Formats: sequence, structure tokens, C-alpha cells
Amino acid sequence: MSQISKIGVIGAGHMGSGIAQKIAQEGMQVVLVDIKQTAVDNGIAGIRGLLEGGVKRGLFTPEKVEKILSRITGTTDMADVADADIVIEAVFEDKAVKTTLFKNLDAVCKDATIFATNTSSFFVHEFANQTRRPDRFIGLHYFFHPAKNKLLEIIPHDTTSQQTLDAAKTFAALHGKVAIQVKDSPGFAVNRFFVPSSNEAARMLGEGMGNVATIEEASKRAFGMGMGSFEILNITGIPLAVHASQSLGSELGLFYGTPDRLTEQMEKNEDWDLTDGPVEEDRIDAIVDRFYSVCLGAAASLVDEGVATMEDVNLGAKIGLRWRQGPFEIMNRIGIDKTCRVVEDAVKRYPGFKMPQILVDQKKKGQPFDFKLVDLEKRSDIAWITIRRPDAMNALNEAVFQQLAQAFDTAENDSDVEAIVFQGAGKTFVAGADIQFFVDRIKAGRIDHIETFTKKGHDLLWKIENSTKKTIVLLDGLSLGGGSEMALACQYIVATPAGSMGLPETGIGIVPGLGGMLRMARRVGPALARYFVFTGQTLSAQDAFDLGIVHCIVDPGEIETAIRKITDMTDNTDKYAPKKIPDRFAPLADLFADTQLDGWDHAPARVKKMLDRKSPKALAMANKIMTAQEGLSMDAAVACELDCLKDLFSTADAFEGLSAAASHRKPTFTGK
Repeated sequence: MSQISKIGVIGAGHMGSGIAQKIAQEGMQVVLVDIKQTAVDNGIAGIRGLLEGGVKRGLFTPEKVEKILSRITGTTDMADVADADIVIEAVFEDKAVKTTLFKNLDAVCKDATIFATNTSSFFVHEFANQTRRPDRFIGLHYFFHPAKNKLLEIIPHDTTSQQTLDAAKTFAALHGKVAIQVKDSPGFAVNRFFVPSSNEAARMLGEGMGNVATIEEASKRAFGMGMGSFEILNITGIPLAVHASQSLGSELGLFYGTPDRLTEQMEKNEDWDLTDGPVEEDRIDAIVDRFYSVCLGAAASLVDEGVATMEDVNLGAKIGLRWRQGPFEIMNRIGIDKTCRVVEDAVKRYPGFKMPQILVDQKKKGQPFDFKLVDLEKRSDIAWITIRRPDAMNALNEAVFQQLAQAFDTAENDSDVEAIVFQGAGKTFVAGADIQFFVDRIKAGRIDHIETFTKKGHDLLWKIENSTKKTIVLLDGLSLGGGSEMALACQYIVATPAGSMGLPETGIGIVPGLGGMLRMARRVGPALARYFVFTGQTLSAQDAFDLGIVHCIVDPGEIETAIRKITDMTDNTDKYAPKKIPDRFAPLADLFADTQLDGWDHAPARVKKMLDRKSPKALAMANKIMTAQEGLSMDAAVACELDCLKDLFSTADAFEGLSAAASHRKPTFTGK
């Protein structure tokens, strides 16, 4: 599907209206359908209420709200989605109702329309097989609230075409979702381990292991959640939890079945009383282990069965459920021996539940799980390298750099590949390096580790810049620090209007360490480069294009077309060729033409304010390096940067700035 522009959503309840809201927020036209006009009106009124709440919190302007609402058409006429590119079903969980709906849609919609079900408890193929287009049928499972929760489970069934799967992934990106691909199976991925955690909370209450307050607190500590199991049940609805556990239990057995205490609470038609009793600290550890026994066991089982990958299970937990760590990250933290021990308790407690083979094998290895953080996908003659740490804004760490290098080498050595594209999962390309890495190494007195890490980064970016293939970076959202430095190293930058760049390091006590100062100076001249490095000012996609840094700006739906045009170009663009700086940037270049740091008294108040927030030590170091790099070859300029690393990371300002960033506080610089 070359372009996705019109979406239909059937069902104007909380889920359907939330899905429609998110799609409209991201700039696409959406038709919201329900059988009664009152339901449509209520759905749109609910969307307006949420958006106006966003205005109060500073997320939207009133003008933005009206623009979003103008993209939503409410109707009771199914024919209004006849020409939609994708139609998403979001009605209540009744198999007969959903089946009838898809049969009606099949008769109304154009042949090319893709159908998607938002079911959480039925098989996708059961609905697909009732239509004339099972190859154009897929599951798109959203999480509450779909306008806010970024996770989307994409569920192809056995006869879903690759074209439909690709379109679903494109659509997910177009409306700002982090997608994980999941097998068409009971509970899909996230509910497969989330439902057992809710069930176990109710079972432990029924068994007297603790009161509501104690189990609630234990669940927060177990998974690093802001809300505990009982509060989540209150919000999502106890009847929904009962329905989900009944569906899973009927397919997968007692382990997933509905506990009596949960059914009793539904029959009382009451929420859980979260203030029921004091928190009993002496019971917390046993309850945490009980939560781990079912959740970690269920997560391992679904990976064993090929339902989803370890990495996607982790993402599902962190993005969809807002856990601090995913199940397999928890296993690494508590150790494989303890993991097997607590899961064995569940095996003994629930007949029919077996110890997952993946845990048995990992225990034999005696090592933590390794996670794939970088994906390489070859589409025709273009290799797409995706950094998949959306929960950490795709921050660069040692594992990411190692996997990036491996993926790049594979693509570079493939004779069929003409171009290599780098992109980030989610709405960020790369938000810099993993700051905690630097803090930990400084504390341990191992600045040499930082030097080694940085040297490897420089080596990779040098290879990317000088590749015989066309190297292209896609900026569809934020890039900061190391992400912008990686973008500057690529031969071409393609951006969407949401793309941006920035080198904010002086605000955290350090300087751009992967050639960003050098490459920015080569692109826009030393004076203007000093402005961007010293102030950390963000470059919008339009500013970067006007300065000649970005090759082209395209709408999200036209990304692949733009990449293809660059790949097919017969001549290579010299990104460092001299360019005229737009007039509006000339005063800033004049301001920073002097390499002395005491010439800013006459600077505009806005600029002085930005500089006052920076580390004096970092500013001096950046100025020293950038001045020394002028006129040097690229090799010599990189060496100059590396030579200053030890001195830079030994400063009090560097430790203060990095520590403050890691703990989300404002730094206090001393210039030492």
C-alpha cells in the first residue's frame, strides 16, 4: 500500500473513540462509525473533552484541537468507510457481533481495504475466514487509553499477506505507535502474562497471603508500576478481567483460569477497596515471588511457543503496561537460578503448566539473556537498520553500538544492497548516548572505558560516512546528541516535518563526542557550528534543510519513495560542498565568529540565557576543540577530539551534569 490516508473505526466507545483520536492527532482522516447517532455524538464529545484537558496541561492549543477534530467524521452510515484504506473494528467482545460486522463491511468496502480487529480475546483468523479477504485481514490490538498508550500488537494470521503486514507496520508508525508483532494465539503477548498477574493478586487475597494494601504494594515493587494490580483492575473493569481470564482459561488451562475471588468481586459489583488494611512488610517478599512465578513463567512460555520474541515481550510490558523492566529483564536482574525456582513453584501449583524450555536451557548456560536491540531488514536493494529501544528513546549504549556495527557490516558486505537506511523505533531517532553508562564509569574511575566506547563509536561513524553504499538516516522525530552526530555522519538525511536535530551536551557538562562539532562545522561553517554547539539550540527539519544539512523533507507516507529516489541517483552529493548560509542565520554566525569566550555581552538576551545554563568547563572545552579542528584533516580532527576525552570526563562539571541528567534534576555547575 503506497499511501494510507483514510481510516475507518467501527465502534465509538472508549476504545474506538480513543483510536480515532490518536489517528486524527497524527494528521490522518478518520471516519468514526456507530449504529446510533447518540453513540457517535458521545464518542466525539469524549474526544473533545480529552483534547481540551490536553489544552489545560499545555499539550495542545485550542487551534490544534479544532484541527484534530476536523479530521474526524462521525457517522452511522457504514458506506462512509467504503473507500477507506484500513477499517478497524473496535466493538465489544462478542464473537457473533464482530463476525456479522465484518461480513457487512466485506460487502461495502473496496477490495483493497484492509480489515483489522481490535479483539483482545478471540482468534484473528476466526473473523478473517468469514470474509472474502483473509489475506487483507489482520489484528491490531490497542491498549487503554489508545490515544495515550503507545503500544500496538500487530497480529497476522496464517494467510495474512506480507503486503498487509507491511501496511499495518507502516500505519503503526504513521500514528505514533510502537508495534510488536505477535502470533495469532490466545491472549496474544501482553495479556498472556498480564492476565495471570491480575488473577494471582485475587488468588493471594483469597488465600489470605495478604490484604489488599499489601498485595497492591507488592505488585508495584515487583514490576515498578505506578499503580498496583487492584487499582488497575478497578480502572480497566473487573468484568473485563473476568472475561479475559475465562477466555484464556478455556484455551490454555487452569493456570490462566478465573479465580473465585475475582468472580465474587464482579458479582458484588464493587471496586476493590485499596485502603483495606495496613501494608504488612513481612509478607511483601513472598507475594513478589508469587507474582514472579506466574508472570515470568507465562512470558517464558509464550516465547517458547513462538508467540513473540523476548525483546517484544519486554517492550510490551514497558510500553503497554508501564513496567520499569520487562519480564526477561527482570529475570536477568534476579538471576536465572531464582527465576527457575519461582517458576517451578507455579509448575507445582498449577497442574498442566510446564516449566518453559527456554528457562531450562538458560539455566544450563548460567548466563543472563541477551537482547536484540538492532534489526536489519532487507527490502529489495535497500537495507533498513532499526534501533529498537523506544522505551529508552533509542539511546546508544555498548550493546546498541556493537549490534549497529554488526548490522552495518552485514549490509555493507551484501553485494545486492545499494543503500543502507538507519531509523529509530517509535517517535525518536536516537536521543543521545545512555547517560547512566557515563555516570557509572566515572564513579568507578574507569574513564578508559568511556574512551574505548567513544573510539568504537567514531570508527563506526567513519565507516558509515565513507561507505561505498549510500548511507541514509531517517529523522522522523527527535534526535539529540549522539543521534544527531550519527545523522551528520550519514551521506544523506531524510526528514519528516517532525524531525529535528540538536547537540545539547554542554548543558550536561560535556561536549559532542562523536564528531558532531567537526561535522557541523564542515556543514555550516565554524561560527554557526559554535552557536549550535554552545547553546544546544534545536534545529527543526526546515532549518536543517535550509542550511543544506537535510537532503529533503517528506510526509511520513512518502518516506519510502524519497529513499528510493536517493538510492537510484547516479551521482553522489558532496555533503560538505560549500553552501550559502540563509540570511536569517547570519547574525548568529557573526556573534560566534570570535573564538574568545568573553565576547557575549552584546549577545541577545535569549542567547545569553541559553549560555548561562551551560557548563563553563564544557563551553571552554568545546571552544578549544573546535578551534583546534579548523583546517585539520578529518582523521586529525577526530584524533584531536579523542585526545581531550580524559580531561573532559575528569571534570566536576561533567560528573555533576551527567548525574543531574540521569536523575532528572537541574545541574549546578561550578566551572571546575
